[in-house]
Amino acid sequence: MSPEHVEEMYDAIIVGAGAAGLSAALGLLRSPAIQTARENGAEPKILVISKLQPLRSHTGSAEGGIAASLGNVEHDDWHWHYYDTVKGGDWLVDQDAAQVLAQYAPETVINLERSGAAFSRTADGHIAQRRFGGHTADFGHAPIRRAAYSADRVGHQILFALWQQCVANGVEFAEEWVVTDLVLNESKGAVRGIVAFDTHTGDVHALHARTVLLATGGAGRLFHTTTNSWDLTGDGMALVLEAGLQLEDMEFIQFHPTGLAHSGILLSEAVRSEGGVLRNARGEAFMQHYAPEHGDLAARDVVSRAIIDQVEQGLGVPDPKDPDGPHDCVWLDMTGIPTEHMQQSLPQVLETIRTYADLDPSRDYVPIKPTAHYTMGGIPISLDGEVYRGHEGTRGIVQGLYAAGECSCVSVHGANRLGGNSLLDACLFGNRAGAAIARKITQPITGEGDAAISDAFVNAEANNANEDLVSVSAERRRADVQQLLSQSVNSSDSRDGLLSGHNAEINTANEATDAGTTAMPSDSHDSDDNSTNNSADNLDDNPYELMSELGEAMERALAVRCDAHSIATARTWLRNVASSRVQALRSHASAAAFNQELTAIWEARHLTTLADVVLRASDARHESRGSLYRTDFTERDDEHYLAHSMTAADEDVLWQPVHILDMPPQARTY
Repeated sequence: MSPEHVEEMYDAIIVGAGAAGLSAALGLLRSPAIQTARENGAEPKILVISKLQPLRSHTGSAEGGIAASLGNVEHDDWHWHYYDTVKGGDWLVDQDAAQVLAQYAPETVINLERSGAAFSRTADGHIAQRRFGGHTADFGHAPIRRAAYSADRVGHQILFALWQQCVANGVEFAEEWVVTDLVLNESKGAVRGIVAFDTHTGDVHALHARTVLLATGGAGRLFHTTTNSWDLTGDGMALVLEAGLQLEDMEFIQFHPTGLAHSGILLSEAVRSEGGVLRNARGEAFMQHYAPEHGDLAARDVVSRAIIDQVEQGLGVPDPKDPDGPHDCVWLDMTGIPTEHMQQSLPQVLETIRTYADLDPSRDYVPIKPTAHYTMGGIPISLDGEVYRGHEGTRGIVQGLYAAGECSCVSVHGANRLGGNSLLDACLFGNRAGAAIARKITQPITGEGDAAISDAFVNAEANNANEDLVSVSAERRRADVQQLLSQSVNSSDSRDGLLSGHNAEINTANEATDAGTTAMPSDSHDSDDNSTNNSADNLDDNPYELMSELGEAMERALAVRCDAHSIATARTWLRNVASSRVQALRSHASAAAFNQELTAIWEARHLTTLADVVLRASDARHESRGSLYRTDFTERDDEHYLAHSMTAADEDVLWQPVHILDMPPQARTY
């Protein structure tokens, strides 16, 4: 579905239609500022852009629950949730953000219910709650039931409820449009709009906007084995980097401990909260050795490292589908969960195991291994979703630019996210960002007087001086499209020879890293445009193959554990091989409309851009904290690294202080 009319100027463009983007749209439209404006006869011009049909957004795959101290099953307190969030993030959490998250969590869940989300119920009709890893009562003393759930399909319920409310409120969607450029003014201090590609028609649109919100989700496709859907290629984060801004804490990538063996498909943490147990090759329930108080429901980074440790001790098991393969899994034992209860509380998990593993979890152990799941870092934002640039402890707000959800970093997750806090983050801070946008666009163009309402939301005359920036960006993107199509690859004659050259470079890069040196690109990939094009134009490469190889390289570098050598090897390959290949990619078809390879090329560019930032940030942090475990720096170092990394493209990593309020760092044990 495309807009009936594309406006020359929008008051707000929201990029992404998952929980964060839809919550932002509703937060904007339901805000007092917009209600007052409507009473004065003004109607905002808002557009929500999604590269998927909204109901296919990745929010729908969230299974286990959304955290809130409702206290429906046992007494709870938001202060306990606040403490658990800070501790779970290994004290890299900004505590002012964690307070907002915990304090407004019950209100957020209740509002979702009122919007139509059908939660599971207790016997007396309240919203049901279950245990989730790292959530405790009385500041860490005992596990608590805090996660509101809907069987194991809570994301599906929330996504559908939010989308239905947006439709009811007349939100206009541009579905299956891909945003290719974020346009800022020349000083990078304010947003001017975006450039978007309509996959149905092949048209490139220059969209001017007073405000833009990015809610594009995570970057799980950086890794080969991931719970993330194919579309989570870090687009919003990459757009920000390409616009000259920074990303925060990108070294922290969460690996979920229970991915179905070698597929990466998520088996919800709810399995363990309902009685599932992790066992090694001997049948031992090993988590008590690593987390005596919380066992299988310790924080996700703790459980993932425990699984890897068991495998390295020779206590791993093979995937039953490949009995002669590597023993790199452990067992998930669900046989102690009554079958009827399993069918009622875990229907999706049950179906997944039967369909993709051909096992019956009521009697069979299920092979699992850690899988890339969540990006803790992202676009740095304030509590109201405003994007900022950090420098020497200061925050320079980019006027009119906002972000929410997994692509953003309000630093409520720190170095490791607790289960149930992601949906909460997306809905709560998405709503806050929408309300902040409403206040912004209902101010007069002059910016004088918070209470005043402009005669019309959009004042094109006030933006004439900057319109060319968006139009120029759109022209550049049209030229890029034409280049990708006009130089389309129709022959594979030279494929074998050229790819063998790339493989030789990979070997050279690895050998150089082993020797402690840096391998340089071969002559065919130097900086001269002619030599690059001569080798590239005939190469029958494709973005899917490149993204697959990138995922394997990133997995070898950073999955659960890493060190300077693994990071350096991936950086060398990225610099000497991937960077030239991604620039050489061309479409195999000459039509722009419905050309999935064209959009995949942009996604491959985004992922390689992000991979560089993730590797550089990981290399710069010489400690182990939360999800980042460095075998060459095994201890947490608060003296030097109790700080957020701020990384821009082709710039040194900078550091910003963590906001500490009333919880100074302490030992993190479970």
